[in-house]
Amino acid sequence: MEMIELTIDGKKVKAQKGQTVLEAARAAGVKIPTLCYLKGINEIGACRVCVVEVEGARSLQASCVLEAVDGMVIKTNSPAVRESRKTTVELLLSDHKRECLTCIRNGNCELQRLAEDLGIRDIQYEGAKARHPLDDFSPSIIRDPEKCVLCRRCISACSQLQGVGIYSVNERGFNSVVGPAFNESLNDVACTMCGQCINVCPVGALSEKEDIDKVWDALADPDKHVVVQTAPAIRVSLGEEFGLEMGSPVTKKMVAALRRLGFDRVFDTDFTADLTIMEEGHEFLHRLKNGGKLPLITSCSPGWIKFCEHYYPEFLENLSTCKSPQQMFGALAKTYYAQKAGIDPEKIFVVSIMPCTAKKFECQRPEMTDSGYRDVDVVLTTRELGRMLRQAGIDLKTLPEEEFDEPLGISTGAGAIFGATGGVMEAALRTVAEVVTGKELEKIDFEQVRGVEGIKEATIELNGTEVKVAVAHGLANAKKLLERVKNGEAEYHFIEVMACPGGCVGGGGQPIVSADVRWEKDYKEVRGKAIYKVDKNMPLRKSHENPAVQALYKEFLGEPLSEKSHHLLHTHYTERCKHPKK
Repeated sequence: MEMIELTIDGKKVKAQKGQTVLEAARAAGVKIPTLCYLKGINEIGACRVCVVEVEGARSLQASCVLEAVDGMVIKTNSPAVRESRKTTVELLLSDHKRECLTCIRNGNCELQRLAEDLGIRDIQYEGAKARHPLDDFSPSIIRDPEKCVLCRRCISACSQLQGVGIYSVNERGFNSVVGPAFNESLNDVACTMCGQCINVCPVGALSEKEDIDKVWDALADPDKHVVVQTAPAIRVSLGEEFGLEMGSPVTKKMVAALRRLGFDRVFDTDFTADLTIMEEGHEFLHRLKNGGKLPLITSCSPGWIKFCEHYYPEFLENLSTCKSPQQMFGALAKTYYAQKAGIDPEKIFVVSIMPCTAKKFECQRPEMTDSGYRDVDVVLTTRELGRMLRQAGIDLKTLPEEEFDEPLGISTGAGAIFGATGGVMEAALRTVAEVVTGKELEKIDFEQVRGVEGIKEATIELNGTEVKVAVAHGLANAKKLLERVKNGEAEYHFIEVMACPGGCVGGGGQPIVSADVRWEKDYKEVRGKAIYKVDKNMPLRKSHENPAVQALYKEFLGEPLSEKSHHLLHTHYTERCKHPKK
């Protein structure tokens, strides 16, 4: 690779040809502040916070879009640069809703951090402020335009990562506002509720709809039996809310923390992840043997399901009819568990802790009531659980390790890997392979479907039959994959799709990773590897070996795809308009 040499702050620095000045400086250990910039996603030079002084140039240059050239002389900390950055941030603050103490991003706000780093103690440009209404109609996402800094990160994430593109800049000049076209509510457009816009927002302009108070109210109600389920991905991300290293598994400390909040039972969504494999695996085999609609496409990700309903309704018949593990759990909590525990299901209140904002939408879908009640009552994101624990004065780091309650807390490693892209596929293959062959697998790690590559393909031999599978994560990748299938360019038997990049470990409700941390590590890869370590350390690693799932079928469901299973654990999907208001 061709190298060049430039001078940054008086020091000779080597850089790769084609790198920007920002990249060259970071590689040399020189930090240039940014706000709109997000590596690989938003590189547009809009905010002007990253300006530098270039010898021979007539004005300051935005380093995030300025290509480094051999012999270039750069100053990143001259008086003119410092003054420009400070003025830029003061102007942003002059039109910002400065509610820092009550803002959901207080202490984790990139604008707040910039103001501190630049030593801003006064704002000279007080004047008119743009006024835009709060959009809180979505069940998943709140949009507060008066906190928006027009960085356009959400626009890039929604269009590039997700291929949805519901965000744009409306109006002009001082009245510019980022949101759906014609300033519609997120609830009135084809938003998938995935929450990736929240994850890239540097401020509090986008956040999940907070439901913590609903859970506090339920816990305080003596007539309610409140149970909680925890998704696979949060056990390797919740620790970040308490300063632990990214990817630290905190499963048993998390259980202890939830008990101290007052939940009557602490269960695990991994249990119903194992159950999903039993149902979905047998559904796949049934379609394969009986000429059913193929490829079978997984249905665990509610953001993906909503995307399919809006943009690819022709594939709805390909979707697995299985509910997601979250919804399966809710249905069983208010039937099977209620029966075993001798509790009136009307008194059972189910709380889900999920890495996903779209789960808030999913639990409110009208068809998710097969138990005779709303299957899941409230969904909290990983971030909300972190806030709830801090409200209660509970420090996760100091807690002992405790076990999940039985029977809905028993799971396998196959259930755990649902949290990473490729995990559902691998878990299914572990079970399907043994069901088909009747033999124990010599190697249960299907590494060909692992990793953070956008689209992965593999051919698996099952008892003489070649099964072609594909895995996509991030809706833009799902779009590419579906277009190939639609155009006859690719043929598969089984496809896994996760709406969020990296799968659930990169979910829209996970701890927010700042732009600076994204420079240092791929958070999706770090959390994903942690999920596979959890799997490797589990005593059981195949869903069909879960004794609690075996007992569930024996005592209650009968067998996979039975009439009772279909009633409680399966569902249907509905075509939705791309432009709901039209």
